[in-house]
Amino acid sequence: MNYKDWVHGELEGLSMAHGFRYTPREEIEDRLARLRAGMEKKGMEAFLVVQKMDYYYLSGTTQDGLLFVPLDGKPLLMVKREVERARVESPLDDIVSMKSIRDLPSMIRDHWGRLPKTLGIELDVLPVNEYFRYRALFPGIKLMDASPIIRDIRKIKTPFEIDLIKAAGDIGRKVLLEAKEFLKEGMTEIEFGGLLEASAKKYGHEGLLRVRSLNYEAYTWHVLSGLSGGIVSQSDSPMGGLGLSPAFPVGASLKVMGAHEPILVDFGTCYHGYQADETRMFSIGGMKEKFINAFNACREIHDAVLAETRPGADCEAIFLMTLDLAGKLGYGDSYLGPPGLQTRFVGHGIGLELNEFPFIAQGQAYPLEEGMTFAVEPKIVFPGEGSVGIENTVVVTKDGCEILTPVEQDIFEV
Repeated sequence: MNYKDWVHGELEGLSMAHGFRYTPREEIEDRLARLRAGMEKKGMEAFLVVQKMDYYYLSGTTQDGLLFVPLDGKPLLMVKREVERARVESPLDDIVSMKSIRDLPSMIRDHWGRLPKTLGIELDVLPVNEYFRYRALFPGIKLMDASPIIRDIRKIKTPFEIDLIKAAGDIGRKVLLEAKEFLKEGMTEIEFGGLLEASAKKYGHEGLLRVRSLNYEAYTWHVLSGLSGGIVSQSDSPMGGLGLSPAFPVGASLKVMGAHEPILVDFGTCYHGYQADETRMFSIGGMKEKFINAFNACREIHDAVLAETRPGADCEAIFLMTLDLAGKLGYGDSYLGPPGLQTRFVGHGIGLELNEFPFIAQGQAYPLEEGMTFAVEPKIVFPGEGSVGIENTVVVTKDGCEILTPVEQDIFEV
């Protein structure tokens, strides 16, 4: 049997037997319809999708290639490698092999009958050299920024997507419960983090969290114990940790974890590309009262955010409410980071990427909508001492919200 016959005869059954969930045709068609509505408003004749998660969102596959979506007519999925697998994974009808990107204009013309006068592309993530390459391929065609359109439609999650985020959250629940069994005094942060990841992998965690940005990378988890929790680093977060070197100065380190210090575990799980983010506190023996009180303040802020979460609620107003509450609780100078280094958000959208809309943040004055998913993460930082916090991923429902990371929220004391 040749490879092509084997792929189409056996691969789908093999992958389904090992947990694959393919994106249904009706799901893809709904996404394409919403995309085209946005394109029409912007006067965009076609969209060339180049960014991997946008490509996956609209086609159901991440096999290497490009997706051409005209305002009218069928999309064309052009795959460099591996086209037969793409035909198994994607419900799109027109999936063809592409030998070279130089063939792109002729392939579009053959498929659609002409080239568009206006062509959308994701300019928020496209490298400059690639932009110039597309300019050369499509002389005289106006290249437009399509990233606001695709980010706008991705902010509302369908039941299919929410089920996948729930599955990711369930993996996180199992991992954090197991963590109580293997956390030991004298263990390093990075060792504990490695055991967390190993636990998650056996349940299907993909081991990768994607962020729509340049030069941002991290483990899928942070373990910050004691004074390392009070260290700020490169990432836009209340605390960064020591890390392992100046080349990777963030997250878990070789610091040995001791008794009675706060151990903050920020764990992100990825299942079928969809992510759930959560933070829980651990301690080996009881923590000092100072940290317990601060943790309780984080829980109060967290619960206040969820109480305000409903369709129509203003994202910036919710954030400003948390600033006021943190001040009233006595943590205005340590809420979301040390003085002068405090972040200006308490929640971030999450789905295929960690920084989707909405943002519960300063300057983000727009309403929440049903189907949005975001992680709310109030944290309090004491430089030189440690940090505490809590985080859950939630979905905005018709009249409130639902937590998608349902592990217990108390301190895990071992």
